[in-house]
Parts: sequence; structure tokens; C-alpha cells
Amino acid sequence: MRCTEISPSPSELCDSHFVFDLQLFADDGGEKTEEPTAKKKSDARNKGQVAKSQELNAAFVLFVGFWSMKILGSITYREIAGYTSYIFSHLNTTVDTETVMRIFLSVVMVLLKTSFPIMVAIMLVGLAINLVQVGWNFTTEPLGFDLNKLNPISGFSKIISKRSLVELVKSLFKILIIGLFIYENLKDELLQMPKLIYLDLAVSMTQIADIIFMMAFKICAIFFALAILDYMYQKWEHNENLKMTKQEVKEEFKQMEGDPQIKGKIKQKQREMAMSRMMREVPQADVIVTNPTHFAVALRYAEGMRAPEVVAKGQDLVAQKIKEVAREAGVVIVENKPLARALFASVEIGETVPPELYKAVAEVLAYVYHLKHPYRYAG
Repeated sequence: MRCTEISPSPSELCDSHFVFDLQLFADDGGEKTEEPTAKKKSDARNKGQVAKSQELNAAFVLFVGFWSMKILGSITYREIAGYTSYIFSHLNTTVDTETVMRIFLSVVMVLLKTSFPIMVAIMLVGLAINLVQVGWNFTTEPLGFDLNKLNPISGFSKIISKRSLVELVKSLFKILIIGLFIYENLKDELLQMPKLIYLDLAVSMTQIADIIFMMAFKICAIFFALAILDYMYQKWEHNENLKMTKQEVKEEFKQMEGDPQIKGKIKQKQREMAMSRMMREVPQADVIVTNPTHFAVALRYAEGMRAPEVVAKGQDLVAQKIKEVAREAGVVIVENKPLARALFASVEIGETVPPELYKAVAEVLAYVYHLKHPYRYAG
């Protein structure tokens, strides 16, 4: 049995720092060239900043509105015609509170039957398109009071901003395209309009409604094409606005992962605490198996245990520290190079010795028990 005395402190044993190389972010330029991170997108979403095309909403609302009017056209005509006939047939009725109330209720009922279904359809499709574009995102932050919104200088800058210019160009383009389209499709129909005065009112209104709905659905098709282009532009612009500089990416990385030097110190402290706990277990061991300088494994065995347990192990300086603590506590140190290497490589702290090492460990423990109780194990 041989021992080597070396007394390093725990801080010397674990004097190593984890250093993360941030050379990837060496360029600290202010140009926003980096794609937005997931955290950046999430923060923007929580603030209500999402890519959304109002043109897409308008296109669907316009289509559903005209489609509902076409479906409910005959019902609407009958309700309005019936109400009009009722009003004109009762013009000589005495005007009193009861009459006014009856007329008011009749107007409400006509509106409910003709306008309410269309309004409900428009509302539902508007909500559905918003949900498809941005998903469920409830936030009250955009409603918060902000003094900057009252600043006339910042307000004027928004008026002449790039976004405002783009919106102006889009509006002028829509007016031009839709105006030309309406002119090309109505220039022949306009010549037929005077002939409608010779037709029955119901027939003429039906023909006018057909012309209006034909034009409306064609305009909706143009709106859909423009809306798809606008939606693609809004997503691109939103992504461009969220782009980050290399410095911003670096700072966000530090916030999420922590400063590398601080993390290194935390890991060092964790290693010191783990070693301190391990060293407190060494005096409770029955034997220290060593090779003798590179490895040291502390074993403990008590009655009722399935197999001996490894309570501490270490390599090089840590091994020397284990032996130092064991020597101070009077724990037997046994040199067995093959067994020390095998235990160190195959058994973690807190685990029991595997069956293939039972025989070798039993011989060491028998030797230790013989040293502690020579007369009991003399036979």
C-alpha cells in the first residue's frame, strides 16, 4: 500500500473557465442585415406588430357583401316593396305616438330582415380572415397611452414615410385599374340604360342588379389579385422592419444564454460544490482503490447493501485530494491499478459495483477488513 501526499485546494482543482467564442458577431455595424430571431418575432407579436394585409380583408368583405346581397336580393326587394306600399297606403293616418312607434318598429324589422344577415356575414368573414392572417393574438399594448403619439413631429414623419408613400401608390393604382375596368365594361351597357325606362320597374331593377353584380364580382377578382400581392409585400416589409444588427443579435444572445464569463463562474462554483459534497463522503468510505497517482475510487459497503457503492472518484489532482482526505480520516488506501481504472471508467458516483468486478472488489474489502480486525479474520 503506497500513498502520495499532494494538497491542492478545491479552487485549484477546478480552476477552468468556460469561454464561448463570439467572433461570429465581431462586426458591430449598425446596418440591419441579420434575419430576426424567434425572440424578436415573439416580442413584436406580443406588441401587436404582425404582418397583415388590409387589402385581403377588404377583398373578402367586398365579395361576401355582394354575394350575400345577391342571395338575399329577392327577399330584400319584397320586404322593401311591401314596406313602401304600407307607408304610402297609410299616409292619411293621424300622426300620434302610437303611429310613430309602429312605423319605427316596422323600419327596425325591415332592417333586421334585409341588412342584419349581410352585416353578420361581413363581420364573420372579417374575423375569419384576420384569424387566418395573424392567428389568435390578444394584446392590449397598442392601446396603451404613449406621449410620442401626440408629438406632431413624429406624426408628420409618419405622413411622409416610406409606408405612407407605398399606401398612396397602392390607392392610386387601385383607382386607376378599377376605373379603367369599369369604363371598359360599362361603355356598352350605358347605351342600353335609356331603354330601361320603358320596362316594368321590377324588370328594370333586375337588369340593373345583374349589371351591378357582374361588375362587382369582376372587381372582387381584381381586388383578390391585388390583395395577394399586398399580403406578400406586407410580410416582406414586416420581416425587413424586424431585421437586426449584428450587435443586437449579440446582445440578445447574451440575454438569453447569459454572459459567458458569468456562466463560467457559475459552472466553476457548481463543480466546487459537487466536489465539496463528494469529499464529505470520503471519510465514510471503507477503502480507497488507487493506481496510485492517476485514479482514486472510494468504496463503501454496509450490511444489507446489494453491492459495494462508489461514493467518490477522481483523476489526477482530484485523486490526490481524495487520498489526502482519506488519510486524514484513517480510511485504508489500496493500490490496485487494473481495478482502479475499471471502477473509474465503468461506475459513476452513487452507483454500485457491476457484477464483473465483484470478485476483485471482494478481495480488496477482505484485505481491508483483515487490516481493521486482524484477529477476527485470522482464520
